[in-house]
Amino acid sequence: MGMLRDVPRAVRLLAFGGFFNSAVSLTFVYLFVYLTGPRGLTVTQAGLISGIGGAGVVAGNFTGGWFGDRYGHRRALLAGATVSGAVLLTLPLLPVAALYAALPLAEYASGVVRAANSALVAVSVPEGTRRQGFAVMRFAGNAGFTVGPPLGALLAAHTSYDWLFAVDGLGTLAFAAYASRVLPARAAVHAKPAHDPDAPSVWRELRARPAVLVLLAGILCVDLVYRQQYSTLPVFLADHGLGTQVYGWLLAINGGVILCLELPAAHALRKRAPLSIVGTGLLLVGLGYAVLIPGAGLLFAITMMLSLTAGEILYKTTATAYVADEAPAHAQGRFQSLYAGASVSGQVLAPPLGGALYSTAPGLLWPACAVLAGAAGAAVLAAGRLRTRPSTETGSPPRALAG
Repeated sequence: MGMLRDVPRAVRLLAFGGFFNSAVSLTFVYLFVYLTGPRGLTVTQAGLISGIGGAGVVAGNFTGGWFGDRYGHRRALLAGATVSGAVLLTLPLLPVAALYAALPLAEYASGVVRAANSALVAVSVPEGTRRQGFAVMRFAGNAGFTVGPPLGALLAAHTSYDWLFAVDGLGTLAFAAYASRVLPARAAVHAKPAHDPDAPSVWRELRARPAVLVLLAGILCVDLVYRQQYSTLPVFLADHGLGTQVYGWLLAINGGVILCLELPAAHALRKRAPLSIVGTGLLLVGLGYAVLIPGAGLLFAITMMLSLTAGEILYKTTATAYVADEAPAHAQGRFQSLYAGASVSGQVLAPPLGGALYSTAPGLLWPACAVLAGAAGAAVLAAGRLRTRPSTETGSPPRALAG
């Protein structure tokens, strides 16, 4: 209970809603199978539609915080969830041509929800205890993702894939209704609005915080590496005689270790320097992929996943909280959007870049991943010596959930 003591009740309630929303978020898991199966599309067509949807997610993460800073993070979350849920409900009824527009719209709205979620935690948890708040949110999301896909597979097997979109859409709309009840409708905001002409620009604020810039660049690089586990890794394992079942167990190891250790780790390390924790986590991600350089046996694969998971536990929650602690109050949402966008950029970049390198020079993929993540980790560790300029506002006071 000590881990939850400093987490406001509203954030705990939001985390419960996040668990439910993650559990019903089945569309992106089975989208490719749906498009190439019931919809009868070619792999190329399905890849293009999926890629456009991924671009929508990244765009929503990058811009969602701006809506929150200007109109309120609560409003941004509710609007995003409502749009996403409504569009998802209609997807099975739409012709293929319409999917090229509808899917990125739904994914864009879900990206806005993710950015708004992060901003709501950032503005409602006091500086210094935000790691626990973000860890609770990640725990809820990971727990939902652990439950959801198996249930979705059962639903698809006994009914049809159309029901997955219905469950996802209705569940997202239910999450919006739930959030509207548990998040305060009105709140005092202790910051200049985003459109205030006297408020410094986000770029000026970032230049005053060089360590944040280094961190964002490092996260963007490492996400390109981290998400190879969802694209080239299963292909690599299959090419070396380790089939889908082994890959599924590796993902289960990842999810299980995170659920067991991320909250305790966030609590135990809450007083340690954040950039040293993040940098170490990025180095562990690189080390994980370096393990695959000499071989692809089962022991190598398990060791890789354990190192990758340890790195994820260290860097993801801590980096999110660090950006929140460094953000000025009037730009908290936009700072969270920058981090959120960087942290999902690999969803668009990792498959094509990793796939191209693996196709042309398979022996270079894992060394390149190890070097890129290692360089990102070293840069973040070095950034710990950089200081925020004293003339610019640093951090944001805890606030009620805005808007």
